[in-house]
Amino acid sequence: MADASIIPATETERMSAVRRYDILDTPPDGAFDRITALAARRFGVPISIISIVDEDRIWFKSHHGVPVNQIGRDPGLCASAILSSDPYILADASVDPRSLANPLVAGDFGLRFYAGVPLRTGDGHNLGTLCIIDKEARPIDQGQIDDLKDLASVVMDQMEMQLAARRAVTRAELMAKEIDHRVMNSLQFVSGLLAMQSRSLEGDAVGHLQLAANRVAAVAQVHRHFLAEGDATSCITFLRRLCADLETVVGRRIEVEGDEGDVPTRSIQPIGLLANELVTNAAKHGTGLIKVCYEISTDGQTLSVCDEGRGLPENFDPAADSKSLGMRVVRSLAAQLNGTLSASRRPEGGSCFEVWFPLAPN
Repeated sequence: MADASIIPATETERMSAVRRYDILDTPPDGAFDRITALAARRFGVPISIISIVDEDRIWFKSHHGVPVNQIGRDPGLCASAILSSDPYILADASVDPRSLANPLVAGDFGLRFYAGVPLRTGDGHNLGTLCIIDKEARPIDQGQIDDLKDLASVVMDQMEMQLAARRAVTRAELMAKEIDHRVMNSLQFVSGLLAMQSRSLEGDAVGHLQLAANRVAAVAQVHRHFLAEGDATSCITFLRRLCADLETVVGRRIEVEGDEGDVPTRSIQPIGLLANELVTNAAKHGTGLIKVCYEISTDGQTLSVCDEGRGLPENFDPAADSKSLGMRVVRSLAAQLNGTLSASRRPEGGSCFEVWFPLAPN
């Protein structure tokens, strides 16, 4: 633990501010590295550091002229520099009573000059410092101190911009989710209206309208499962959840099997809609168990849906079937995945439709 004598009275609140900026242990950043390089050139010193004072260490967001990226909090001069809002200046650390016992001064490192300006937040917390260091004693005038303070303000401006950008992304993601939920609810409402309308009709119109209602409901189901998964999802897990819902819609048992593997969100929606359309067609034209399989090979992925019905007509070509709306929908979705559609008769009876599509790029 850090020496209690160099811990600010508002340490709990200060550490909350440090965590708010989410900067500790982040990768190097060219914007901050340019500031430390500029500070070293401006003041003619070999070392310049942007430091963040953590609970038990001083972590360097940028370190020009020194190979380490953190030190313990106890011997760190930055821990003392954050105790005040004023610059912390040691023109000759070897004779300054504040630093005589500091191991960086008395030890092999031989620090002689240190000037640090606190990185102060708008609500008054010092996160760390922008500091310049030399192994030779040197004077520093007020104009130079003012320049160092301006550079420290640039550091804070950059941190504030990054924080604002993260918050804007978070707000956008929340807004997108809210819109998605509203779209899903609207789709479910439209599906319900179509189903209600179908009950007031007779003849072929009933079936066509009910099929339209089921398609809209399926889009809503795919949308709901898609929302639950985030940026990428296990495709087989997604298909199992989707088909569990489809069982209640089509009134048939659906068995799902296949390989584990994540796919990006841009692919999961057309995959889900493909599964819905092929399962709906299997339930409409086939009989028995419906099997859904998702397989990953070295060159691509395959989604197949098979039934136990009477089988496809001889010489059936799904690419040439222009009469069936279902086949046109499937071909359109397969094209979205840069995939190919094929169909076959099962030796034991029934039909299989397969959509092969390439692996998504990393």
